[in-house]
Amino acid sequence: MRLVPDPVYGEVDITASVEELAALADAVAEGEGIISSAPPLDSDTLAGIEVRKASGPGVRIEVDASRQVLVIGGDPSARAILAADLQHMATAEDGGHLHIDYFTEHPYLVEGSVPIVVNSPHGGMPTR
Repeated sequence: MRLVPDPVYGEVDITASVEELAALADAVAEGEGIISSAPPLDSDTLAGIEVRKASGPGVRIEVDASRQVLVIGGDPSARAILAADLQHMATAEDGGHLHIDYFTEHPYLVEGSVPIVVNSPHGGMPTR
């Protein structure tokens, strides 16, 4: 897994294998886990993702700058929706990417969440 924050747009770009995305989806669904990233090629990458349970409605995604990790926390129902989105990217065979960023009335993200882009393990744009 490779986690690259974009200093211009403020989003984190996630590139992972099928197995890594499936493990992340499982951790999000369960509400706990730490997923390590590949050894950084440069100092601009994050060290991993920490998933934790949280109370209150919605999911918050943030960067813990002191530890250089992406933190995902939220209530069970909101985490379930995010987990399904991640699992879909892991299993979709037609490539592409998924933008997950907050907007008013977002079904599970809370305001202030860091936007993420999840790349398909199959790369490129969708073929269908």
